[in-house]
Amino acid sequence: MGKQTRILLYGNSVILGSVGASLQRERRFAVVQLAPPLPEALELKAMKPDVVLFDAESGRPDAAFSLLETHPDLILLGISPDGNVVRLWSGRQFRELSSKDLENVIEAQLAMRSNSR
Repeated sequence: MGKQTRILLYGNSVILGSVGASLQRERRFAVVQLAPPLPEALELKAMKPDVVLFDAESGRPDAAFSLLETHPDLILLGISPDGNVVRLWSGRQFRELSSKDLENVIEAQLAMRSNSR
């Protein structure tokens, strides 16, 4: 088996427990439930997450968001069960974009947005 994707469940809401149980059935995922008190940024970084899932209704986990600056490949997903919405934040960085490059980034994001509706 290849490298497992390390998923941290940041919080202890019912929705995270349910999603975590479902993800744990997949051998390609290593799921870790974090219960309060939740770790600060340095502790979180040491856990080397590939994905951080959190219940958006419980508030924004600042420690996880701070990792996006130094770990742009981190996938940060907020689950909002009341609206049946999952939000994705990205720390993906671009350098020295021309106007055309910037247009391409915008167009790609718009295409992804229209595909997710």
